[in-house]
Amino acid sequence: MTENNEALYCIGCGAKIQTNNPDGPGYVQPSTLKKYLADDSKELLCKRCFRLRNYNEITDVDIDDDDFLKLLDSISSQKGLIVNVVDIFDYEGSVIPGLQRFVGDKNILIVGNKVDLLPHSVNQNKLLNWIQQKSKENGIKSVDQIMVSAQTGTNIDKLMTMIEKYRQGQDVYVVGTTNTGKSTLINRIISANSDVKDLITTSRFPGTTLDQIDIPLDDGHFLIDTPGIIHKYQLAHYLDEKELKAITPKKQLRPSTFQLRDGQTIFVAGLARFDFLDEKTNVVFYFNQGLVLHRTKTVNADEFYQKHLGEILNPPYDVTEFPKLHQEEFTSHRKSDIVIYGLGWVTIPANCKVLVHVPEGVRVAMRDAII
Repeated sequence: MTENNEALYCIGCGAKIQTNNPDGPGYVQPSTLKKYLADDSKELLCKRCFRLRNYNEITDVDIDDDDFLKLLDSISSQKGLIVNVVDIFDYEGSVIPGLQRFVGDKNILIVGNKVDLLPHSVNQNKLLNWIQQKSKENGIKSVDQIMVSAQTGTNIDKLMTMIEKYRQGQDVYVVGTTNTGKSTLINRIISANSDVKDLITTSRFPGTTLDQIDIPLDDGHFLIDTPGIIHKYQLAHYLDEKELKAITPKKQLRPSTFQLRDGQTIFVAGLARFDFLDEKTNVVFYFNQGLVLHRTKTVNADEFYQKHLGEILNPPYDVTEFPKLHQEEFTSHRKSDIVIYGLGWVTIPANCKVLVHVPEGVRVAMRDAII
């Protein structure tokens, strides 16, 4: 805002300028805004557009469900291909249910990112079929699916070939939730297409405050980056930056196997708790290997958690802001994964009963085992 309360907008994306939320649309540092107000002959770009204009680098911004639905409504009246980026490590937490309903009859290409995190034992063809099936269950009829790693560059060339095939000379809209690696993927695409120089950020829908970024393609159309939708039920939204770094895998997952007896509990740091109610069972944990997996007797688990939360059981590091745990019971009929949205999963055998404790607001679900 200017001194006379006149709203200012980024000339790159049209987002309303603000200085309060670094992860939100239109953010500029207070010092940058002060310089502009002293000399308005210079261009005013939000942080995201500045990074793109000067460094060919996309940074993600977050928007809530309502703003995301407005964006999808804008897209629904346009022609183009939807590239939906999901997190292979956290599919349930990153899928956008009903996406097809919001974008109309457009082709949707599902891109499963972070394939580099999966153990070698994963059958990738089986996993691609699983992603297609899960997409159908969530109301998404994908024209194709591919697994990539934005971090390592795996299958980026194949992805670009797929995009060319399915966009049919039209624009490409890249959508996804926060923490899927969507921005890293777009940066990888930009660097792979080195002929894309001197990018100019423009707004496809003038007047929008959704901070949409258009990246020019060779034929006059655009690869359009959209903000990341926030799914409040992911664990990530209850953690600070340091805690989020601690739970986020950076390299291939290393399974941790436990042989358990009746009445045993496994804590995943201080973030989740699994009580195993069967007499004897083998389970396998798939979480960032830096996280502490602590075994104790279930009868002592409540007292242990209260005494050691934030110490032995960390993260969280700041226990004053961390939500209380609530519990859900699961019984498997076949080999299954119990998934905590945004954290990881544990694989259990058939006919296994487990009591799962997760922070209030975080979702947990059971699925057929993917490994």
